[in-house]
Amino acid sequence: MRTLYAFVLKVEAVLAGTFLLLMVALIFTGGVARMLHHPLNWTIDLATCFFAWACFLCADIAWRKDALMRINLLPSRSTPRVRRALLHANYLLICAFLVYVIYAGAWLSWVSRARSFQGIPGVSYSWVTMSIVVGGALLLTTTVLKIRAALREDEPDGASAPLPD
Repeated sequence: MRTLYAFVLKVEAVLAGTFLLLMVALIFTGGVARMLHHPLNWTIDLATCFFAWACFLCADIAWRKDALMRINLLPSRSTPRVRRALLHANYLLICAFLVYVIYAGAWLSWVSRARSFQGIPGVSYSWVTMSIVVGGALLLTTTVLKIRAALREDEPDGASAPLPD
């Protein structure tokens, strides 16, 4: 299971970087084409799709590395026990929100399956809205792993050690 998760993390990082680079390249190409009086309107539309996917993938990478912004005013002034309770409450709120995001994203993807993306025939808007579902699932997985790690830290010494035969 760990090797599968490690593979998913590598694919996620490669896709996030690729989408960001493609987004920049498409916007630059569209700008140059417009300057040459041959506008390519589809470049901005495709860059928007890549941006949606890159946002969620990069958010998961940042969340996993604890690189997101946070306000530590209340936890820094409280006891370790209150700090742990706040951490667990925060994780539960995040999980509840992400479950809702996954549900709402799946519903949005389903109802927008017949809608074409920016008028491009044959390309469903669901390709963009699925970024909500996939990103939410990745973020939820990361949050559950953070909860698991926090619960292991809460255990008294030796409680997580295997029992002798």
